[in-house]
Amino acid sequence: MKQNKARVLAFYLPQFHPTPENDAWWGKGFTEWTNVGKAKPLFRGHYQPQVPADLGYYDLRVPETRVAQADMAREYGVEGFCYWHYWFGNGRRLLDRPFTEVLESGNPDFPFCLAWANHSWHGIYCGVKSKEPLIEQTYNGLSDYEHHFYDVLPAFKDKRYITVDGKPFFLVFSPLEIPDPKEFIDCWQQLAIRNGLKGIHFVAHTYKAENIDLLLSRGFDAVNVVRLFDYQRHGLSVFKMAVNKIKREFFKHGFWCEYKDAMKFFSGKEDAQENVYPTVVPNWDHSPRTGKFGVILKNSSPGLFRKHVEKVLDSVDHKADEHKVVILKSWNEWAEGNYMEPDLKHGRGYLEALKEALNKKQ
Repeated sequence: MKQNKARVLAFYLPQFHPTPENDAWWGKGFTEWTNVGKAKPLFRGHYQPQVPADLGYYDLRVPETRVAQADMAREYGVEGFCYWHYWFGNGRRLLDRPFTEVLESGNPDFPFCLAWANHSWHGIYCGVKSKEPLIEQTYNGLSDYEHHFYDVLPAFKDKRYITVDGKPFFLVFSPLEIPDPKEFIDCWQQLAIRNGLKGIHFVAHTYKAENIDLLLSRGFDAVNVVRLFDYQRHGLSVFKMAVNKIKREFFKHGFWCEYKDAMKFFSGKEDAQENVYPTVVPNWDHSPRTGKFGVILKNSSPGLFRKHVEKVLDSVDHKADEHKVVILKSWNEWAEGNYMEPDLKHGRGYLEALKEALNKKQ
């Protein structure tokens, strides 16, 4: 009997609407589109600014936009959106309006889960983070963990919420930043049982595969490994690194690598582990946010992306159907050049590549 296809969960950025905080920090009306629209090409053939096609420069306060995104994602094989969730401690939240409206309205009728973006926000100037944070991530002990749990409990109980082994999927972006991850996890597991859930399926997010065992020992059920920058550690010679630095400093070129070279490092043997969830990456270009200091992958294409996806799908094919989770980084991180939504250059090419790769495994 044919196994079910992989469970593709796409990170979803909610920063495409104005907020009072962003108005204060960056100017009235700032959204993610502000950086996207003003981006400049740094070298010949550099696709900037990247221009949205089918969905346009949308505003996530508009319900029709959120429905159109969900319809598009469903059509091309994405199981659900993994919304970035910003809880800074003591009830302080940011960028919560789009998801709150999705939750309260019941629309779109499309699966979702949450990823806690537990990191401080800093301004970036000339490629360097500001010393003082714009807003600081804090950890305030068991009472605040309980407050946080009850804040997201309505989402966990929603029929659309994505589960693994019957438990709500909850990803933590910086798991080792939590002073005592096991204390936090144990607290939420107890509260989950008390409130009629089977528990929480905790997923640790990491950029280093060598952290897998450590994170599992801290109480996480699974680890999402993102090898986006492994090529910098293992795939670039000292000579290439030096040339890149010279081009960046003197020619405002950016720090770049060919996507076809970087993608060789996007997956590893650990992806085959039952409790490791690999990541697929369509592209990366941080220059809209950081200019010449941004890391850039050159010459990504739907065809190369399809090969990358197929390799990752092979690594999860033997797993139990519930655990065939693949994280798509990302649905709409436009200022990182890291998106699946159609643009003027490729149209729906990346979406088609994903769908073709998934259909090949059915």
